[in-house]
Amino acid sequence: MRALWLEGQELSLRDIPEPVAGAGEARVRVRLCGVCATDLELVRGYYPYAGVPGHEFVGEVIEAPGASGFEGARVVGEINAACGRCAACRAGRPRHCTARTVLGIAGRNGAFAEQLVLPVANLHRVPDNLSDEAAVFTEPLAAACRILEQVVIRETDRVLVVGAGRLGQLVARVLAPTGCRLLVVHRHDRQRALLEACGIETCTPGEVSPGLFDQAVEATGSPDGFAVARRALRPLGTMVLKSTYQGQATVDFSSVVVDELTIVGSRCGPFAPALALLETGRVDPLPLVEARYPLARGVEALAHAGRRGALKILVDPLGE
Repeated sequence: MRALWLEGQELSLRDIPEPVAGAGEARVRVRLCGVCATDLELVRGYYPYAGVPGHEFVGEVIEAPGASGFEGARVVGEINAACGRCAACRAGRPRHCTARTVLGIAGRNGAFAEQLVLPVANLHRVPDNLSDEAAVFTEPLAAACRILEQVVIRETDRVLVVGAGRLGQLVARVLAPTGCRLLVVHRHDRQRALLEACGIETCTPGEVSPGLFDQAVEATGSPDGFAVARRALRPLGTMVLKSTYQGQATVDFSSVVVDELTIVGSRCGPFAPALALLETGRVDPLPLVEARYPLARGVEALAHAGRRGALKILVDPLGE
């Protein structure tokens, strides 16, 4: 089968063997996948990985030995494959399983391929009325929903989202219904227009008032974005970090201590509420799609996604 292969920070299109579903796993034909900032960071060397990248997907189950009735189902999948036996798994923290593999990121080939394998327990059926183009946003939208599991956001709260790219757009759409006083920092006119079309207020980095916000979500994965979020917070405020960083960011931890800030790391989230938001149309991600490429042009697709200001790029393993 065809797949995008990453090795030594080089991407190439290869023919590789079809994956084999083990006990409790399903083999899935990938219908559509999305390019995430983490995919781009892997190419840049953020984390040592050799294999097929990609973790945002919608697909169709080819076979699921031991799970009758799953064949032919259209599915999306959680990316952390847990062992079920370690202390973290036994304590109900499978996303932090110490022996986990992670789709397209660690120890498990990912979605930029014609097929993939995941545990059946990781799969969620896609509602019939939801298009592939919308369903492919389930994983990043779930990551945005994770914030509401970790932090209480009240109507009276001033909340700043720093970053209006692929993830920041979804975070803003998830937080807006809380009724909080939401402001999103953008850098490009298209980002601003997409948010304002949803009734979400925006500003540039230089327009952020220091020490005004109760909570800030940093969704750029850049030291500059962290600095904007940090300056914006009032004492006793909370910062949610939604993006991984390549390299290291310089942080004045003395000010964090003096202001008694809470810093929350946040990554993968719950699929059920994300699918509900998509199925009901409360979140419409389709305006965020910038381009769609066949798998044969996958290298070009990731290069496009890496352009400054690029939004969601989709890769179609079924297309030509």
